[in-house]
Amino acid sequence: MPASQSSRSDTLMVFLPGAFLHPDEFEREGFVSAVRERDLAADVLLVHADVSYYYDQTFIERLDADVLKPQRAKGYKKVWLVGISIGGFGALVHELARPGCVDGIVALAPYLGRRPLGAEIHKAGGLRAWKAPTGPLPDEEVDRKLWPWLQQYADSKHAKQNNLPPLYLGFGLADRFVNNHKLLADALPSGQVFTTEGGHDWPQWSKLWKKIVDVLPVPSRAQAMPRPAARPMAIAA
Repeated sequence: MPASQSSRSDTLMVFLPGAFLHPDEFEREGFVSAVRERDLAADVLLVHADVSYYYDQTFIERLDADVLKPQRAKGYKKVWLVGISIGGFGALVHELARPGCVDGIVALAPYLGRRPLGAEIHKAGGLRAWKAPTGPLPDEEVDRKLWPWLQQYADSKHAKQNNLPPLYLGFGLADRFVNNHKLLADALPSGQVFTTEGGHDWPQWSKLWKKIVDVLPVPSRAQAMPRPAARPMAIAA
């Protein structure tokens, strides 16, 4: 969806749904209208990313080949991933596997891996104090690699040197994944962490998105140069 009827933006927001959610729900729940109401110079792409792509471990490849590379080829200079729940997890693990492919990530109530690993990090004093194990990993689960990668955000200078994309986190204080969310929140700048009352559902995610979209470093259409209009595409990742 172009930012306006007459022009295309240099920035694309790619929305990744949670498990068993449909991409059209982003429109129903006001995510797209929130971008339009703020007159942001950002086009919107709603991606169908079936949960089976995570189970068979094809998500990263398909997002890269079916969505990001074709959209970059169309001329988008900046790409943001906005993911809910497992979609937030997908945005993070994609950047872990394909560093530098996107320019920013918004993770709303993201799944961040197994609770025992989160408990281990909490027991160590949080993500800033935790010492990631060295040597062979005890298993092949992706959270073993994800948490050490996320730990880089705790050192802003290190994150900048490694060109990590800005990461914005939002979650409900009664979310079922809240313990892991708090671990990540403690490693991020306070201005990039947003919370709300409630659990793991659309009312919370919509509130959080409206807070986050107000502060994203995305220019308004008045600040951006117009480009030729682009026709929206239906893409299944």
